[in-house]
Amino acid sequence: MLIDFFYSLRAAQLPVSVKEYLTLVEALRERVIAPSLDEFYYLARLTLVKDERYFDKFDQAFGAYFRGVQQRTDAAFDLPLDWLEQRLRRELTPEEKAQIEAMGGLDKLMERLKELFDEQKERHEGGSKWIGTGGTSPFGNGGYNPEGVRIGGQSAGNRTAVKVWEARAYRDYDDQVEIGTRNIKVALRRLRRFAREGAADELDLPDTIRSTAANAGWLDLKMVPERHNTVKVLMLLDVGGSMDDHIKRTEELFSAAKAEFKHLEFYYFHNCVYDHLWKNNRRRHMERMPTWDVLHKYTPEYKLIFVGDATMSPYEVLQAGGSVEYNNPEAGAVWLRRLADRFPHHAWLNPEPEGLWEYRQSVSIIRQLLGERMYPLTLAGLETAMRKLSK
Repeated sequence: MLIDFFYSLRAAQLPVSVKEYLTLVEALRERVIAPSLDEFYYLARLTLVKDERYFDKFDQAFGAYFRGVQQRTDAAFDLPLDWLEQRLRRELTPEEKAQIEAMGGLDKLMERLKELFDEQKERHEGGSKWIGTGGTSPFGNGGYNPEGVRIGGQSAGNRTAVKVWEARAYRDYDDQVEIGTRNIKVALRRLRRFAREGAADELDLPDTIRSTAANAGWLDLKMVPERHNTVKVLMLLDVGGSMDDHIKRTEELFSAAKAEFKHLEFYYFHNCVYDHLWKNNRRRHMERMPTWDVLHKYTPEYKLIFVGDATMSPYEVLQAGGSVEYNNPEAGAVWLRRLADRFPHHAWLNPEPEGLWEYRQSVSIIRQLLGERMYPLTLAGLETAMRKLSK
């Protein structure tokens, strides 16, 4: 049975060796644990896993082998009503979507919207011209158009709106979330830099021994300041909209960063950085921090980390007034360049799969603006980003 278990770990791409397997067999032969599956789990992890970054893979492989973890295949379950409503909305084929032409830019879109506000007198549904629901008009909600303004209602999931008219409420990322894996912390530790600062309240044993020997055996205590991680990090977090798909991983990153970095400052933005940021999403319309103040408050020694999927309309990056929520006086690209120039050590962490980046025009634009310093929010991506920031 243990040989099959060993091969199941290898099949799960865990770097376990024959020597470690023999160590496990020897420990069992010496009966260092009670005959318990839980105790065997801890013993196997201790002897077979050399690096804590593989703890998650080990847990999954162990559960699949010993506990018969299976995917649920039972189809007899209740379907939520809101899910059924979403499925019953009008669904367009790719051919139908291709026939719907964009109006040709943000300015033309806003000009047409003003005209409709003056002309429209009643509610419309399923049409292609007026402000309504479920149709192919550029204005309204619940339908499809390659470039439109969503007014009220829930998103249909197409993510093609260049502006959204509604009171949007986001919640803060939880910095106390229980980390299910230590991988993120391990990767972030590559950025740490220790130095001794403050009062000398820690015993320096090597210097004490040297000083005592040089003092003819009379004890001569030497003290040094405690070592601290001196790296300073400024984190800007995208929140709301398409980032709702990545809340769990972003919270894990945020929580790990707060645990690893003593000097961590953070602010929120939506989609792209403009002329203001905020600390609290519930009070973001009342308590805003001008981005100029952030640029002046923090010194260039801070490591700047953007966290976001960079998925938005290109207008939101390149054009003044292109923000999905308000008429920003300057383009997002202007602010991204200002931040990159102010903080030479910067990186963008993207939770979207890297294979999708080439299909997102806004991702390509932001990567170019930041000198290709965009990395996937994976273990390998984090390690590469931290290595780049530490140079």
